[in-house]
Amino acid sequence: MAAPAPLRQRRPRRFRERKDVLHDLDDGELIKRYRLDRAGIIFVTDLVRGPLTNPTGRNQVLTPEMKIIVLLRYLATGKMQLCSMDDLGPSQQTVSRVITETLMALSSNAILTQFITFPITPHETQRKIVDFQQIAGFPGVIGAIDGTHVRISAPSEFEGEYVNRKGYHSINVQVIFDAKYKITDIVAKWPGSVHDARILNESSLNRVVFGRGMVPDGCHLLGDSGYPSKKWLLTPYLRPQPGPQSNYNRAHKITRSVVERGISQLKWWFHVLHGEIRVQPPSKVCQIIKVCAMLHNICKDRNIYIPAAEDDEEEVDDPLPLQPPQPPAAQRPREGLLYRDEFADLHFRNDN
Repeated sequence: MAAPAPLRQRRPRRFRERKDVLHDLDDGELIKRYRLDRAGIIFVTDLVRGPLTNPTGRNQVLTPEMKIIVLLRYLATGKMQLCSMDDLGPSQQTVSRVITETLMALSSNAILTQFITFPITPHETQRKIVDFQQIAGFPGVIGAIDGTHVRISAPSEFEGEYVNRKGYHSINVQVIFDAKYKITDIVAKWPGSVHDARILNESSLNRVVFGRGMVPDGCHLLGDSGYPSKKWLLTPYLRPQPGPQSNYNRAHKITRSVVERGISQLKWWFHVLHGEIRVQPPSKVCQIIKVCAMLHNICKDRNIYIPAAEDDEEEVDDPLPLQPPQPPAAQRPREGLLYRDEFADLHFRNDN
């Protein structure tokens, strides 16, 4: 009878030594790498410490702080490889799992609504109006709205719906900024083929906030000519006449540029949004977008300077080509257009 084969001894697991970045790096370097200072990282961690705390007592389990740091590094760079190469310790597989877990915790509605809120009270709206009017004298504005495309890899289901008018796969994101470059509303769920006007029409902003009169009278959003004119959504004239209409357009363009610069800041600071996001399914990309928006506002609250890329590729002045056919003028709602004429005549008769 053959002798039994000797038992193989298990090699002890080797763990990479993890850098304690909160201790080793100063605030300037932390902001450069992770977009938040030490206090900010701890603040975000405390928001989701419970869900991110692993109950096991094993060694080498990632702490909630480290999970947040891994996610922040990914959002800042758009590259999962850097999360494991920066001496943070986790393997590529662990990084992917941690990002999924942390995104799920931070993208809960209970967390997001603490930092992304639309002004509806008289006090809130009046403060926004004052801030916007200081830009170019445009009265009654509480937000600037636009759509922006976030590039994604081709999804396995409904692939054609995600191809936008530029020919690449994307999520079309509706976003509103205030005059301080904070995000007050974001809708991140629509495939790239869906037009901005439809996203607005289907949004709670249209159906509930403005549709049910939740904001005081005289409060407006500014949008480009890709949106329909409404009593609460002011768009530019396509062929302005000299006088009030031209004065209106001039102030409108300067004031609405807030949303263009805001989108540029958001995509530059969280570079994952600037390139192609190669995660599936698209619903996970939507989580990434919303968490980036929330973190953007947290950076603003903490007075962390966010630059905007001057050569950003954002298509901010191209609302007209390849839009769905517009109905004949006789069929279009006239209420918004008439209101715009009255507004321009009232507030922009004199060139200030």
